[in-house]
Amino acid sequence: MKTIAAGSALAATGPLAGFAAHHKGGGVKLGYDNFAVRAMNWMVEDHLKYSEKLGIDSLFMSDLDHFKSFDTSYLKDVRKKASDMGIGIHVGTWSICPTSVTFKDKWGTAVEHLRLSIRVAEALGSPVIRVVLGNRDDRLTEGGIMARIKDTAAVCRVCRSQAMDAGVKIAMENHAGDMQAAEVVTLIEEAGGTDYMGANLDAGNASWTLEDPLENLEVMGPYALTTSLRDSAIWTSEKGTTVQWTAMGQGNVDWVAYFKRFKELCPGVPVHIETISGFNREIPFLEDGFMDMFPDMKATTLARYLKWARQGEAREPWKAPVGPNADRADHNKDIATQNFQKAEIEESIRYCKSIGLGLKNSL
Repeated sequence: MKTIAAGSALAATGPLAGFAAHHKGGGVKLGYDNFAVRAMNWMVEDHLKYSEKLGIDSLFMSDLDHFKSFDTSYLKDVRKKASDMGIGIHVGTWSICPTSVTFKDKWGTAVEHLRLSIRVAEALGSPVIRVVLGNRDDRLTEGGIMARIKDTAAVCRVCRSQAMDAGVKIAMENHAGDMQAAEVVTLIEEAGGTDYMGANLDAGNASWTLEDPLENLEVMGPYALTTSLRDSAIWTSEKGTTVQWTAMGQGNVDWVAYFKRFKELCPGVPVHIETISGFNREIPFLEDGFMDMFPDMKATTLARYLKWARQGEAREPWKAPVGPNADRADHNKDIATQNFQKAEIEESIRYCKSIGLGLKNSL
């Protein structure tokens, strides 16, 4: 097995150099998702300072917990600070499916949660509010994923007029193995269509639903409003495949081909990087019963996924180094995790700039 270390120097060479030259100044905004550096426990103000340091164009605050208040005046002040820095803000939240195994009533009912989220997005000037259905376990619930899709779509329909009045579109993510790309499209259409709905494109999550990220892009790209992207290392393993999410440019995704097609399918959509690196997850589709969760999956999709997986080789997961003092082990691990997460997102931003993404794309 091989391990890829964070923070390695990257330069645009070979086909990447040609891609960077062609796309330099191409108008694709570049940013990151706050979940990439979740160990920092930063509020939005801290993320804005970090975004300015990274020289990026857009900040994706993908949950509501990192705002000090939902008061409109406070949110508008955050909006102004971001604007003064030349940084756009996209906003997200979590499950709005009332029957998902992941749904929590922290923000009230599913409808109340979505209504609050739309209001926050409007005050911040975000054109979208990212939401999710749940995770892969929802495929095993009564009625399967289609029942959960219908329940989620019903919540969206209730909030349609509020979203349209606010000028905020609801962006549904393919999240944690819950939906394949075609199922996200089904949910958007079930909710009433693209006048107020769209997708949050997550290339990393596609690898958990037996999809090649480029095929996922072909299906979801025309509906994309925002993104949460990361690279994936993938290889065949005993029970199926194993996936390790990585910094951009360190996995098996062909980003040259991806972003060439992205620019065609997703004009005006920012690229947000959401690195969640360091661990291995096996996708055991060879086990009895696993594929029952994907009854409508096309054989061509699985074949393309396997072709992609066979290009990779096994990697060791990242482990925080053990500190010299046992009584400080937890503290040392926390610091190591923070440093690792920052190194992964910083390497990813460098890589993306090296291939021509970003409006402030000096390296």
